[in-house]
Amino acid sequence: MDDLWDDITKLSAVCREAGEHLPNEELKALQVGKVAEEAGEAMHALHGLKGLTTCGDVHSWSEVQNALVGAVIAALLAMHYVDPEGARATFEEIFHRRTRRGREAAAAA
Repeated sequence: MDDLWDDITKLSAVCREAGEHLPNEELKALQVGKVAEEAGEAMHALHGLKGLTTCGDVHSWSEVQNALVGAVIAALLAMHYVDPEGARATFEEIFHRRTRRGREAAAAA
């Protein structure tokens, strides 16, 4: 997980530099919005995979996965924007809490 957070930190620096003309609070808000955009792209790809688009786009599971990873990256960047020093610890604490039921079920099996 170290490499992941190192990469997020580096990418955050690049993105912040690109948005240096914007106030910090606006950058945070825009990055949170980016999470929704990327998730929407995953949904669009899923609709295309199932033949449910009106524009005739055809997609694959690979494209759905690509958009999902984009949403994860956007979410981690948003967390880093909100709290650059504490994002990793906050993520780990929330991840641990939100996956408790899965760990308990695996231990009981």
